[in-house]
Amino acid sequence: MIYIRRCLLLVLSLSLVACSNYQKLMKKASPEDKYAAAKDFLQEKDFMRASTLLEDVSSYYRGTGAAEDVLFFMAEAYMGQKDYYSAAEYYKAYMKNYPRGKFVKESRYMIAVCYYSDSPDARLDQSSTEKAIDAFSDYIEFYPTDSRVKDAYLHIAEMQDKLAYKGVLNAKLYFNLGIYLGNNYRSAILTAQNVLKDYPETKYREELSFLILNSKYKEAAYSASQKRKERYSEVIDEYYNYSNEFPDGKHINAANRIFKESKNILK
Repeated sequence: MIYIRRCLLLVLSLSLVACSNYQKLMKKASPEDKYAAAKDFLQEKDFMRASTLLEDVSSYYRGTGAAEDVLFFMAEAYMGQKDYYSAAEYYKAYMKNYPRGKFVKESRYMIAVCYYSDSPDARLDQSSTEKAIDAFSDYIEFYPTDSRVKDAYLHIAEMQDKLAYKGVLNAKLYFNLGIYLGNNYRSAILTAQNVLKDYPETKYREELSFLILNSKYKEAAYSASQKRKERYSEVIDEYYNYSNEFPDGKHINAANRIFKESKNILK
């Protein structure tokens, strides 16, 4: 117990000393010393102190040979803090100011990583997801033989599946609304079809295909008498699309039931 207390006191003392040294740096140190300390903090992964010091000296080094490094290190410091928006802005500023700089390749990749890391749950706005896909695609175009291209493709596929899943959620929402305030089954069909068109290789392909079949079946059931024959015929056509592609799919039993009922109604 005494040993633990001594360790805690030692850690606290070291923290107080480090904090005191940092305060002295901020108040009295020269820009050169602050810059050197900022680089040390980056190495130690103390990204908050590094970014604060770099922000403080950035105007001093503007127009000098060190300005390029300062700008890139600021991006790295914000990336380390998981402030992906600020990091992306600094990486983009670096590329704008130093289009032939030594960190351009790294900055281009890290912009994509920032958007990828900032991509939210599929239920939320997917602007960052779309930007991540575009940024990784740009990186592949600029550096097609780079070792990170494989990871870029994997990230693109992951982000596309997230967008496809958002489409699944939207289509299901329309399906669950049914005929409330209109024909929401038609909206479910169109939404699912658009997702399949945009992301034909998605892992949600079967889910979307069955959703189209089920939506057409429900739509037919609620159709006016003069439209029922045509719509049940569409259901049967859709059943063949689903069953041919997914003969052992997880929804095949439900699809078979829909098919039989649709055929009986047409008779």
